[in-house]
Amino acid sequence: MNVKIYFILFIFWPLSLMAQGFFGLGSDAEGFTTPQPNPVFNFPTDHGAHPDYRVEWWYLTANLTGPNGTSYGLQWTLFRTALAPGEKQGWDSPQVWFAHAAVTTPNHHFTTERFARGGIGQAGVRADPFKAWIDEWALRGENFGNMTLTARGPDFGYDMALLAKGPIVLHGDKGYSVKSFQGQASYYYSQPFFKIEGTLNLPSGDIRVTGDAWLDREWSSQPLSALQSGWDWFSLSFKDGSKLMGFQLRHTDGSKYGSSTWIDPDGSTTSYGNKAFIANPLTTTVVADRAIPTRWLVTLNDRAVNVTVTAVNPRSWMGLSVPYWEGPVDISGSHTGKGYLEMTGY
Repeated sequence: MNVKIYFILFIFWPLSLMAQGFFGLGSDAEGFTTPQPNPVFNFPTDHGAHPDYRVEWWYLTANLTGPNGTSYGLQWTLFRTALAPGEKQGWDSPQVWFAHAAVTTPNHHFTTERFARGGIGQAGVRADPFKAWIDEWALRGENFGNMTLTARGPDFGYDMALLAKGPIVLHGDKGYSVKSFQGQASYYYSQPFFKIEGTLNLPSGDIRVTGDAWLDREWSSQPLSALQSGWDWFSLSFKDGSKLMGFQLRHTDGSKYGSSTWIDPDGSTTSYGNKAFIANPLTTTVVADRAIPTRWLVTLNDRAVNVTVTAVNPRSWMGLSVPYWEGPVDISGSHTGKGYLEMTGY
């Protein structure tokens, strides 16, 4: 492809799709492979990229604590999106890569992003030994359970070590995660059992932190319906060792479609379909001229979950090329603990 044409597509392709679900994820996927029920995952191969699918991400969030008990949040995400299915060498590659990094404190939210194009080694994912990178940012390790993580921005950075203390978890039906009444779906699994430690580099100085991290893996070609405008995604880790992933996708007519996974301390799971997981906003905060829900009532009756989820920093706005809200949360009520909340399309 002509380099100038590719650059123009790279800049304007996402903007042209914004009306078709968040970031175009509800637009037509003609020519791309689509997820099918009853998947069989092949690890470590499936930790790598799937270029026949249009969108994919490696998404890590962490709840951290400093020496004086202060709460922090950390995000590292590598996204792959494709202009055409398949992979080609060099400048003919149709793959586009971008990445987000963030650190949240109770009073500040630091963000930065990177962009790359495929085929020239600037960004990519290798399955074995695992390495996901864009420029000098990297999540890497000899396996998917013992890794290091680095990122740098204009005013912050971090160097972290991660060690998995539990198994990989499949969401939905054996990793086939339905996202709409129309049947759009993705392949979705997580490693929610990471222990994490390392150093945050902030304008105020370096801070040693420890905590828990959650890594999501997801890929699809049309994961949303064109009638869906965004989502609210929760990853909640309770003090008794159990965990809960839940999301709801908002439709333009005001209706919602949701799904959730209950995770026992040993990694055993129970999946729940639409309407089992309920999240209702209690308080909103005006951020970037938008009313963002920053305190929620979350229920999952089958597990007697009735909790209030409150943002550590209500102003955790990712004011990047694709804007959204993402930050750490505190959990109180029937269960206590910490977690992460992502909200798009507001």
